[in-house]
Amino acid sequence: MNTNYTHEIAVSSTPSETYQALTTGFDKWWTTSCNAIYEIGEKITFRFGASYWVMQVTKLIPNRLVEFACIEAHHEHDGLPSSIINEWQGTKLQWEINMQDDKTNIVFVHEGLVPSLDCFEVCEKGWDYYFANSLKQYLETGVGSPFTAA
Repeated sequence: MNTNYTHEIAVSSTPSETYQALTTGFDKWWTTSCNAIYEIGEKITFRFGASYWVMQVTKLIPNRLVEFACIEAHHEHDGLPSSIINEWQGTKLQWEINMQDDKTNIVFVHEGLVPSLDCFEVCEKGWDYYFANSLKQYLETGVGSPFTAA
């Protein structure tokens, strides 16, 4: 079964604060080695040591949706085969934001990150940590746990 990685969280921040975290605040919860984005077509590079991913912004709907397409990938990870180097290339990242009762609900889908990929388990753990934990912490306390290069 090739099911895309999907995760959903509810946070006590506003849709506007959430949107900001997903456009100009990645360095507060995902990795400190990245740039902010402001408009469709812009590119953003996320670095984790020797690994990096270049994304192009494909959709931005303020306070509702952020979507990227991975246009370049270089993933290195000890213990995993070299086939993971560009497995993210051609995948899409999408964060959908909506209010539900008194919480902001965020549905994250990494389209193309499926169990058949060699990097799936390590990437699933990474997203579980950075999206479900670090982003949630950042939005609720103002302090996330982004990757920081040593």
